[in-house]
Amino acid sequence: MGTSDGPPFFAGVGPAGAPVTLYRQDCRVGLRRRLERGSVDVVVTSPPYNRGVAYGAYDDDRPRSEYLRWIRGVAKDIGGALAERGSFFLNVGAMPSDPWLPWDVAREVRRTFVLQNVLHWGKSITIERAAAGRAAALDRDLALGHYKPLTSTRFVHGAHEYIFHFTRDGAVPIDRLAIGVPYQDKSNIARWKGAGSDVRCRGNTWFLPYPTIRRRAHDRPHPASFPVELPEQCLKLHGLARVRLAVDPFVGIGSSAVAAGRLGVPFVGFDVDPAYLAVAVQRLAARPASPVAAATLRAKVPRARRPTVK
Repeated sequence: MGTSDGPPFFAGVGPAGAPVTLYRQDCRVGLRRRLERGSVDVVVTSPPYNRGVAYGAYDDDRPRSEYLRWIRGVAKDIGGALAERGSFFLNVGAMPSDPWLPWDVAREVRRTFVLQNVLHWGKSITIERAAAGRAAALDRDLALGHYKPLTSTRFVHGAHEYIFHFTRDGAVPIDRLAIGVPYQDKSNIARWKGAGSDVRCRGNTWFLPYPTIRRRAHDRPHPASFPVELPEQCLKLHGLARVRLAVDPFVGIGSSAVAAGRLGVPFVGFDVDPAYLAVAVQRLAARPASPVAAATLRAKVPRARRPTVK
């Protein structure tokens, strides 16, 4: 699947000037051949979930045992590239009828890593005015975010996914306040030891809605992607000062590449589908930070077929 050791599909700079390199290559090959052992500080990715999704160049309908063996191998290859104090953020979702899939995946990854944090990515949330209290100053109930509607007499809508934070030993320092939020009750600043300022840990529940999609083939031409804000928060949580290189083994249309590009983090991504990679490069070029970066990106956007979304 994909080329083996050819030149990069794209090599340039992101919006903030850091290098971005994308390879059309099976990530298991790329992780072993392209990256030095221990050279990666953060991996943030979302692999295929084996739910029969219509990807352009990948079979997403394997026997469960085969799929889990493959996940185990991917984790082992990531383990070879990840630094001793590195972080591996793994996003996995589930269908309501198959709630164990994320945890089955996590168990396979656990053979190589230690699960340090379990984060919950909320795509949609309802906030009732009465429950929010006076401090929230809501004038009505709120229903925020998007989810795929579900018609069922057994299940509720699936409005959340997991982000598993794996490390080698479960003891990697993180920068919790880099994605912190203000205290709702300002008296807590003085009451809680170590508060110091009006910023507290966000906790393990992240509300990160997708932008409204009006034309699927244009606005999100990939059947399964996460918003740019998700990898941004993962990179910040690890600690940007300690990120020499970030990697996404399943980069798709490039949300993680755009996130790293915005933050000035050197980045490498792998994918087997040239159409998705072409979209990733176009997204990098959409709003670069400087004219030089814009010219570099535009000059390197390759011609490729548009992705087919069934």
